[in-house]
Amino acid sequence: MSEIDHSGFLNVDKPLHYTSHDVVALVRRRYRELTGAKKVGHAGTLDPLASGVLILCLGKATRLSEYIMPGHKSYRASVTLGRTSSTYDSGGEISESPVETGSIELADIREAIAPFIGEILQLPPMYSAIKVKGRKLYELARKGQSIEVEPRPVLINSINILGWNDPLLELDVICGAGTYIRSLAHDLGQALGVGAYLSGLQRRSSGEFTLGDSVALETLLNEEDWWRHIIPPHAALAGQSCVTLSKDELSRIQNGRAIARRARLDAERVFAFTPDKSLAAVLVPQDELWKPHKVFPGQS
Repeated sequence: MSEIDHSGFLNVDKPLHYTSHDVVALVRRRYRELTGAKKVGHAGTLDPLASGVLILCLGKATRLSEYIMPGHKSYRASVTLGRTSSTYDSGGEISESPVETGSIELADIREAIAPFIGEILQLPPMYSAIKVKGRKLYELARKGQSIEVEPRPVLINSINILGWNDPLLELDVICGAGTYIRSLAHDLGQALGVGAYLSGLQRRSSGEFTLGDSVALETLLNEEDWWRHIIPPHAALAGQSCVTLSKDELSRIQNGRAIARRARLDAERVFAFTPDKSLAAVLVPQDELWKPHKVFPGQS
């Protein structure tokens, strides 16, 4: 087996209490055992107190993570009202709110949710991996240091209420990349005047990758033929602009030269494949040509 033969993506159902780095490290060890290669990364992190879809990139697919990450995400979120958390989730210091939640009705929640749908400015939690002036926010927070953080634009497509049983609110959220559901829970509690924190989170999908198609981490670590779960690049990128190269086009691309642009495709990037569906390059437009942006080696 070779790294190139087994390049692609894994749709992992991340268990609770594992960091994304933990999952990458465990799969990397297994990948090395079976293939001798060790290139494994992720396309977007998931908090330790969250479960669900975590996309891993193997081999040359690690150079494709930036194209997989921006897709919309969907989450099942449990929000506890009437309490706040220093980390905005159950891992922080929990404080009781002086305001009772008993008077809150479903109509109040719907009204409070409405302003959070659409393009909004969101303040990320202090306990997050966002870097400000080269320092991760959670590193500063753990040292008791505070730093001013600018709100960031995020897109929340929809928030549906699945259940309300005081003090627990169940939500289904569809949003763009970079949205913090922890911040959404905290901000919703502020809007309702009772405080809130995120008490449970499951990522149901990320782009085209869904929880129903995911594989358990335990399965990956114990199955001898776990590489059958690898999703090849041509399948993972099928919903994007793709093209099959001729032999002459492939030769030009591999030598760093541009090829003629095909009129029917007008995209900011094109994923180019060989006739046997092996990823050859990422192309970008330049006038009437496509020039290679990233070139991938052929199988050896």
